[in-house]
Amino acid sequence: MDFTLSTRQGRIGTVVEVAGDLDMSTTPELRDQLRLLAESGVRAVVVDLTGVGFLDSSGLGALVVAYKDLRERGGSLSLAGVGRSVRTVLSITSVDRVIDVFDSVDDAEEAARVS
Repeated sequence: MDFTLSTRQGRIGTVVEVAGDLDMSTTPELRDQLRLLAESGVRAVVVDLTGVGFLDSSGLGALVVAYKDLRERGGSLSLAGVGRSVRTVLSITSVDRVIDVFDSVDDAEEAARVS
């Protein structure tokens, strides 16, 4: 599967839709996009991982760095549409205890709206 990355305006903030494997060859694109969003003043980011079947340590690291960067700027990052294999990685590494994980983008946006 080819890697694709797109952003769109969501109800609360920006949704970053990722499809394909998130590994050391594709992670730099995601990392750069998340950094640009944080630097541009976006405060709420939902990363939609519905189309991601594989996540390695570089992808995991990019998500954690983006989470910290947004948090330091008063923003938030959450994950949505996480499949079984990616959820396993998040659980084993305990990242799911730090970054909020939702079943859908709608659920993530609703949680952000309420908080």
